Order: sequence, then C-alpha cells, then structure tokens
Amino acid sequence: MVKPLILASTSVYKKKLLERLNIGFTCASPKTNEEPISNEQPQSLAMRLAKEKALVVAKSHPEAIIIGSDQVGEHNGNILNKPGNFDQAFKQLSTQSGQTVYFHSAVAVAYTCKTGETSIETAINSTKVVFKDLTPQQIEDYLKIEQPFDCAGSFKSEGLGISLFNSIDSNDPTSLIGLPLIELCNILKKYNIKIPDILN
Repeated sequence: MVKPLILASTSVYKKKLLERLNIGFTCASPKTNEEPISNEQPQSLAMRLAKEKALVVAKSHPEAIIIGSDQVGEHNGNILNKPGNFDQAFKQLSTQSGQTVYFHSAVAVAYTCKTGETSIETAINSTKVVFKDLTPQQIEDYLKIEQPFDCAGSFKSEGLGISLFNSIDSNDPTSLIGLPLIELCNILKKYNIKIPDILN
C-alpha cells in the first residue's frame, strides 16, 4: 500500500518545488511558532523548525510520510527575517548590497507507524550568495517589480532576483528557493518513495 505524502507547508514556493518530482502529495499547515530561541544559531533554527513542522503534522496524520522544511538567512551571524513590506525589504537589500549572505535550508521527513512510534530523517543544505553593489534606485525598481516581501532575504532567486547576485555557491540549486530537492530525494528513497520509477 502506498503511504500518503504530505508537505507540512502552505508555501506556494515549496509546493511548486515538490511538484517537480512528479509524485502525488497534499499540503497541510503545521501552524508552528517560527520565532528563534534566545541565542539560537541560524542553522540550528532552520533544522529545529523543519523537524517541528514535520512532527506536528505527523501527529495528526499517522501512517503518512510528512515533509517539513525551513529556510533561514544569515548575514554576519544575524538571522534574516521575512521583510513583510516594502520598507523592510528595502532596508534588508540595502544591508546585503555588496555582502556575502548565507541561506540555510533544512528538510525533515517524519513517519508515525501504527504503534505510535515516529521516525525522522533530516538534512540541511547551505547556500552562499554574494550580492552585487546595489544602488537605492536598483533596489527600489526590483522591489516594485517582484514584491518579494514574503521571502527571506527579500528576493526571488527563481525570478528577477537572480540579477542581484555576483555569485551563488551551492550543491543544490533548489536549496536557495527553500526546499533542497537533492537531499529530499535521498531521504524519500529510504521510505521507498520512487522518484521517478526509472531511477530506482
């Protein structure tokens, strides 16, 4: 019997990424608190939230395979939040101009069996992004066009945001968008989910 697959997220970006794998799945909101714990490091925050999202949904969906993920931006050791509006996004991109910023994308896959025992597999992928020296006018023009106010770092790398960078250093191009598919494929194989059949 094929186990149901659930993405513990309502993010349209993560949904589009998972659709690339051509496997059936549904989405469920994990409704977790994403605030960092005092002195929590960016990578630790990304992993903790990915695990919490997967485990919360797994509790209410026994015998389903749950995918949780989270991305945290880091600049000079500080956590980058989603801007939420134009002014905050402008401030964030101005600070990142000419700088090196890291984006940590964690993924966790959880499964609760009939006996109530839960297993979980995790992975994390980090991407190094070097921003161009951006003028205030360039930042304003970009934000007006793409309005990436719900994105950590205030850009959409899958869209026009790619023009803001000098370089990207990552072993998984999907990681910067928020869901590292290479890592996820490796984990799902452990749960006997074939992506696609010809590769298994």
